[in-house]
Amino acid sequence: MENHQMIYRSTRGSHITATPSGAILQGLAPDGGLFVPDRIPEYPGTLDRLTQQSYKEVALEVMGLFLTDYTKEELKHCIDSAYDSKFDIPEITRLKEADGVWYLELFHGATIAFKDMALSILPHLMTTAAKKNGVTDEIVILTATSGDTGKAAMAGFADVPGTKIIVFYPKGGVSAVQEKQMVTQRGKNVHVAGINGNFDDAQTAVKNIFGDAKMKEKMARAGKRFSSANSINIGRLVPQIVYYFYAYGQLAKAGRIQTGDSINVVVPTGNFGNILASYYAKRMGLPIGKLICASNENRVLVDFFHTGVYDRNRDFILTTSPSMDILISSNLERLVYAAAGEDAAATLGLMQRLSGEGVYEIPEQMRRTLQAFYADCASQQQTSDEIRRVYNAAGYVIDPHTAVASDVCRRYQEQSKDRKATVIASTASPYKFARTVVTAIRPELAGQSDFELIDALKEISGVRIPQAVEDIRTAPVLHDTVIDAADMEDEIARWLGI
Repeated sequence: MENHQMIYRSTRGSHITATPSGAILQGLAPDGGLFVPDRIPEYPGTLDRLTQQSYKEVALEVMGLFLTDYTKEELKHCIDSAYDSKFDIPEITRLKEADGVWYLELFHGATIAFKDMALSILPHLMTTAAKKNGVTDEIVILTATSGDTGKAAMAGFADVPGTKIIVFYPKGGVSAVQEKQMVTQRGKNVHVAGINGNFDDAQTAVKNIFGDAKMKEKMARAGKRFSSANSINIGRLVPQIVYYFYAYGQLAKAGRIQTGDSINVVVPTGNFGNILASYYAKRMGLPIGKLICASNENRVLVDFFHTGVYDRNRDFILTTSPSMDILISSNLERLVYAAAGEDAAATLGLMQRLSGEGVYEIPEQMRRTLQAFYADCASQQQTSDEIRRVYNAAGYVIDPHTAVASDVCRRYQEQSKDRKATVIASTASPYKFARTVVTAIRPELAGQSDFELIDALKEISGVRIPQAVEDIRTAPVLHDTVIDAADMEDEIARWLGI
């Protein structure tokens, strides 16, 4: 779609390259690295133009800069197929002003979480990529989820010809609604299993399976190949850049900022994909001041930004914001690669230390390149208090992940006196975490069942119950497999019949 053809390189070996469509098909680079573009493109338009564009129009322009081997017609078809009536508002996402900040509601898709913004389009990008690259193998999507990616990926890939999808989630480590959404998913090509362990156990096993040469051979003999729907796949990351551009245009259109003004962005952060997308948007020329990384009590990222030391050797804490219960933030590798001056050997060395010793430290010159970021965390009590505070102040109900971001944002503003217009990525519908949300606002309702709390949330919020939640009230459980993380590869082989 532009003259420069983008090349993607592995963060661990710059000699390993792929076209945009090839990188999407592979998901993870063969050496275990993540694919990154050989340059971050500059946004070519005037910022004024963003005020006039629909979400789809912004998506076509921004994604076209990264996915240069897709024709404009191919990309437009993918966008039109993704951003349709699956979303419950015609504008796809919207900004809600409450208590002096703007919440970017990214949860209006079919599974009521921000993952829909990228996972609605990924199957279309991937099947188009397969055709472009003459791939006739069946594509097997292999994914670990901390709660939301799994359902959004299964909803996107369900019954898509030429694909299968296998999702692993931590049993007991997701909300009741998240689990019910996954285990009731229909589709002949869909399989989901709980694992005895946490998200990091599942994610590490998935990465090891991707790198297993014997498994790859076995798959090839069966006419199959793995790919990923996690944000390690560049096809997941690129669509997320779009909504930061769109949000900026909507703020300017509403007269809340002048085009050219700088804004701050706050992102509740687990696997580091969503905030990395805002970092790429900033590097493309979108006027973003601070990138505020908000974590829960699993504060490994906060400590990294404060000290330059990434140390996963700590207790894993199950919290009320389970999609952020992560100690190995995969996408941070892409930021480390950028901070290292795109030195793949340096990045490989750091990642090998993380894998072997569970800890690495970046040198001072790399830390200096990360000054656009501010990081802080919120405890579970602070999260609950923030849900109640925002509701009492503005009558607006937010989910626990958004509340983590909101709490960190408020404290940042108090400490820094930075009064820039601020966009908070609101990553899930409160209905997905009704127990946490309702009991924060009305503690006396704690004894009610999950679906009684959902009905109570409707009364409290004045927002209708999403179809995604209504659908699971009576949906039968179709997936009840629970295994140990060590048995994931065997489970894949069994289900695929290889």
